[in-house]
Amino acid sequence: MKTNLLAVISANAQRDLLEKDTTLHSLLVDELHRQSCTLALVASCSVSDLAVLACEGMFLDNVTAEGYPGARYHAGCRVIDDIERLAVSRACKTYGARYANVQPLSASIANQVVIASLLHPGETLLGMDLDAGGHLSHGSKVNISGRHFNSIPYGVDNDGLIDFDAVERLALQHRPRLIIAGTTAYPRTIDFARFRTIADKVGAFMLADITHIAGLVAAGEHPSPIDIAHVTTLCTHKQLYGPRGGLILSGKEHCKVVEDSTGATLEQKLDRGVFPLYQGAPAPNKIAAKARALGTAGGYEFKETARRIRALATCAADELKQLGVKVQFGGTDNHIVIIDVLSTFGLTGIVAQKALEECGIIVNKNRIVGDSKPVTVASGVRLGTNSAAIRKITREGMRDVCTAIVMVLKSVTPRSDKEYSLDASIRETVNESVRNLCARFPIPGFEAAGEKTSLVHTH
Repeated sequence: MKTNLLAVISANAQRDLLEKDTTLHSLLVDELHRQSCTLALVASCSVSDLAVLACEGMFLDNVTAEGYPGARYHAGCRVIDDIERLAVSRACKTYGARYANVQPLSASIANQVVIASLLHPGETLLGMDLDAGGHLSHGSKVNISGRHFNSIPYGVDNDGLIDFDAVERLALQHRPRLIIAGTTAYPRTIDFARFRTIADKVGAFMLADITHIAGLVAAGEHPSPIDIAHVTTLCTHKQLYGPRGGLILSGKEHCKVVEDSTGATLEQKLDRGVFPLYQGAPAPNKIAAKARALGTAGGYEFKETARRIRALATCAADELKQLGVKVQFGGTDNHIVIIDVLSTFGLTGIVAQKALEECGIIVNKNRIVGDSKPVTVASGVRLGTNSAAIRKITREGMRDVCTAIVMVLKSVTPRSDKEYSLDASIRETVNESVRNLCARFPIPGFEAAGEKTSLVHTH
């Protein structure tokens, strides 16, 4: 009866939208069609499970739930408390953690929480340089992590791997309070244990940001940092196929006293860092959606998808190299492939991104090591296989995609760093190939979305 009631409410909501706001409804149909008929190869994207979307669209946001289960600032949170406890339990089970906070609205906020909880403004943190594959929230000067704290960047060596000798040298020189082991555009396996050894040498906390490899870690396809780092952060929408949001986890050191004056433990500092330091009331619908995503993580199908993620990325890197493309870092161990389009095709990243989008292949421009172009232009392109894996695209299909990518980029004539022309026949040919591929490998649950129709099922 309860299940039927939820289905009725969901159907009524869609019908209400169609009847009362045809303009917005039409735009949503357009976006659904676009996602279904184009191939997303953006590393920071994936496809949310339909059950996750159902949780996000429910009525849980009707409840204000500042605080934590059993200690809210408003009444009416009994069921919300149970939902949050379920999400926490599943997060700990999925990652073997002993502490989880499921309230962060994004992984970037989760990182800010950790930094602000463990450091005072002006103290030093050591994080990966943006051009080497690091993230804005790891100390970039345009981000709060680099403005309010003394941020020291580390990079990669001549082989494209994290330069641990430099990391240790910088740590001994600057004595950071926090070392961040995490990336956003680094395709190789991360040696978390080596980061911890360096952190211990200088008495620093260690934060592992596994946002881009969260699914691989959960599936055992990448080493886990949970009991190595003091704190681990991640997002739930890239490889967990959940909602956009963040998690903060800790392993065996969750109860470590980190503030002598008050006796506060690590988990206490982190909880207070989320609320009230950085966020007010959480988003209960997001927490429910996280619980749903975490409920599938680690299962057989999830592990199969994780293996496919890596297999498709390796296939793409190998095929692109075979086709004469300069692949950064020599290849990949995860879902990310970075290609140097400036050296290979004489194109900037933004031109390559726009040209490929015209042909139905969605990627993102990306700076490369030693890039001379600004971030809005870039010299590289980043590919990712999360969405392709959930579509169950085969290796043969991925090789066809790589051939299409090279075909498109070879047909581009650059006019400037941002302007170009594209051979119309190539555009038409590749678009048709991509549409056919997407029809063969539809987004699960969206099989009927190739044609523009109403979001509401009518009889």
